Amino acid sequence: MKILITGATGLIGSEIVRICQEKGIDVNYLTTSLHKINSEKGYQGFLWNPDKEEIDLKCFEGVTAIINLAGASISKRWTESHKKKVISSRVNTLRTLYKALERIDVTDIKSFVSASAMGIYPDSLTNFYTEEHNEVDDSFLGEVVKIWEEEADAFKKFDFSLAKIRIGLVMSNKGGALPEMAKPIKAYVGAAFGSGQQWQSWIHISDLARVFLFAVKNELSGVFNGVGPNPVTNTKLVKEIAKILDKPLFLPNIPQFLMKAILGEMSYILFASQRVSSKKIEEKGFVFQYQNICSALEGIYKEEDNLAPSDILPDPKEFAS
Repeated sequence: MKILITGATGLIGSEIVRICQEKGIDVNYLTTSLHKINSEKGYQGFLWNPDKEEIDLKCFEGVTAIINLAGASISKRWTESHKKKVISSRVNTLRTLYKALERIDVTDIKSFVSASAMGIYPDSLTNFYTEEHNEVDDSFLGEVVKIWEEEADAFKKFDFSLAKIRIGLVMSNKGGALPEMAKPIKAYVGAAFGSGQQWQSWIHISDLARVFLFAVKNELSGVFNGVGPNPVTNTKLVKEIAKILDKPLFLPNIPQFLMKAILGEMSYILFASQRVSSKKIEEKGFVFQYQNICSALEGIYKEEDNLAPSDILPDPKEFAS
């Protein structure tokens, strides 16, 4: 098996690459930066420029699956220019891949798995969302994911399977939301946001990487939620982070108007509530290693540095080609 990955040097991509290297799965990856090009056994980089639809077609040689993770971060102030970048980076990435695949023999490619996001689901304290829900959130995030998934649907033209993974709140100490949530708690100024009752559908970084590889191996088609089985409220999440860090929480909840004054429209992501189901991927046979937020945070903060890869990774047979 050889997988072509876009966004391989990012938070999620790096974890997927790590697991692939543990399992002896070869990786080709695309990057816009010459200094990020590596050439070593089982890990080969190739240049591309999605904004100009430029790509080194050699990246597809020997490839049997593609994982698409590329896209500008939403965790920056939502200026009009950055909003355009968030959308164009996702659209241009997929269009460049699509046009490249039209120019080569794709017979050996069996699976295409693209990132998406749970931000497509409407803000709600009461709904429990499955992949069958069709209503789109009336927000910039909802708009982004709708456009992103529609662009990915173009790949249905090819004979390989197409899966879209709606990623939740990623739990990792190497990046993403968790370190930012932990900073004020470590500084004794941590608190929940708003009512604290908004649902946050989280997933441990290792489980998320395994979801992508599971979708590749099993040639899954359709939409799948990339979230763990037990969402928590913002209050619960903040309390559990404080508990694992052994820090007190004594400040009142942070009001929405204050965060909007600081972060602008981007503050929406702190207060949006999406309780999302993982049942569909589990019914396909996927087993989460981190079922609840307590074990996930313990694994991240207390156990990760002390465990051998064999202790935190699934059985090698899981990803055998």
